[in-house]
Order: sequence, then structure tokens, then C-alpha cells
Amino acid sequence: MENFGQRIKELREERGITQQKLAKDLNIDKSTIAKYETNAISPSCQMLIILAKYFQVSTDYLLGLEY
Repeated sequence: MENFGQRIKELREERGITQQKLAKDLNIDKSTIAKYETNAISPSCQMLIILAKYFQVSTDYLLGLEY
């Protein structure tokens, strides 16, 4: 089963977006994106919603609850 970090990385790479670009678009540090992708930290509920809207997927998809 995929986890949150894997989903974010796959979505980002499928769209040809660097960690730096994603961080800039979301107004957060690049290191935060890297930590999300390695599951070192989890996003807040608000950031989870922002990420879902950015990638045009559901929060359930990001959390691995749907495929």
C-alpha cells in the first residue's frame, strides 16, 4: 500500500514539478516537501487540503484510502 509521501512524490514527478517549484507554489520550504515525501513529518489538515486541491485529487487519495 502506498503511503502519503509516495503519493505526493509520484504526483509531483508525474507533472514534472520539482520539490523547489512545489514549495514555492505552496509558499513553504523545500525541506518541508522533502520531509513529506520521506514521511518524516505529516502535513496539517489545512495543508492536506491545499495539496489535494493543488494536485486535483481527493484527500482520501493522498492518504491512501482510495486508488
